[in-house]
Amino acid sequence: MRRVRHEGKGRYSFLCPGCSMIHTVPTAGPDGWQFNGSTGVPTFSPSILFNRGRANPMVPVCHSFITDGKIRFLPDCSHALKGQTVDLGEIT
Repeated sequence: MRRVRHEGKGRYSFLCPGCSMIHTVPTAGPDGWQFNGSTGVPTFSPSILFNRGRANPMVPVCHSFITDGKIRFLPDCSHALKGQTVDLGEIT
């Protein structure tokens, strides 16, 4: 099962079960996230924050850690899965 998809040029995407959206994380360059290289049981570090400051009011704030194929949503998320840990779903 593939939980993250390589998009090329050091970028990986996953389907966020909290937002029901695809999020993309850069792993290359000095500002890239650390990534364990596993598309089946991924770990990214540090935390991943989307829509910081509600720059887009139509999209939820999503702040999480992805560790060993699970996504742990932090309390500052604005969607229903905040504070929960769930399996990261499959992506095609």
